[in-house]
Amino acid sequence: MKLAAVTAVHQIDPHTYSADFHDAWTIGNVPHGGYVTACFQQVVRKHFDTTLRKQNQPHTITLHLDFLRRTQIGPATFTVKDVKLGRQTSVIHITLRQDDREEVVGYITNSNLDTETGVSYPSGWAINPAPPSTDVSKLDSDTDRLWGERKAWPFADFRKATQRIRSWFPRAGQHSPAIVDQWLCMRDPGDRFTNDNLGFVADVFPQIIESFLLGGLDSYSVEFEKNNSAEEQKARMAKHSARMWYPTLLLNLDVKKALPAEGVKFLFSRVQAKAIKNGRYDLEVIIKDAEGDLVALSHHVCLAVSAERNLAARWKVDIGETKL
Repeated sequence: MKLAAVTAVHQIDPHTYSADFHDAWTIGNVPHGGYVTACFQQVVRKHFDTTLRKQNQPHTITLHLDFLRRTQIGPATFTVKDVKLGRQTSVIHITLRQDDREEVVGYITNSNLDTETGVSYPSGWAINPAPPSTDVSKLDSDTDRLWGERKAWPFADFRKATQRIRSWFPRAGQHSPAIVDQWLCMRDPGDRFTNDNLGFVADVFPQIIESFLLGGLDSYSVEFEKNNSAEEQKARMAKHSARMWYPTLLLNLDVKKALPAEGVKFLFSRVQAKAIKNGRYDLEVIIKDAEGDLVALSHHVCLAVSAERNLAARWKVDIGETKL
């Protein structure tokens, strides 16, 4: 099922929307954070296409989400408040509720990337250290000299959402345990990345902590998959550490470029952690397209907790009390 279909939203009234979170896009029992973010983006798109149509601001340029409580499979309701309507940018606030729980809240700024004007200067910035060069036309056939496809990620049965993409990693390995470079596309051959699902792209990547957690085992290397059978891979994973859950506390997205309306097949992402301490860590995500243009930047604050926190039964909490 294509990402656009599973993130589709229905307008209930000018400021209320509904969605249905699908089981195939989960981490354990919890809908994948990037998938939920893409649903937020669909709400924003629908709101600016209908209620705020006169603003002519179809593009999200900034998004900030706070994940207050874990979400669940099934119906979800989004309530939108128009905070500031302007000529160049407009800001809305969205609240996601399930079973009368306020679970995710966000502020989103929209503009029109096609009509933006103003000063522009080259910054000279580049990703450092630089990733290997890529012949994107050879990714699909897995014949690029420096990049190889990783057919399946560790613990894919627990992280079902990761099965929805294909990914390529540097054949020579990553620069460091705290950096992951990847090219990715959707597993459905007809699916494409657009500005309306960049939130999913910004949150689907190998878990950096597992580079340390698995005793130095490069569990996301192409060579590991090549040199170990499926049974051997499972045995080696089980030998090291049980599954963990890495819930997002907040996610920021800063969009730099409007992708074609029909979407693009491949995108590149660099994911890097700067500090991992006391079960809390940061992630910086850089997203570029096949032309090498900067598409978006993202920043996350995450926790590293036992998978039992994900799988445990829900229980009611009082307003103001936080339970993941």
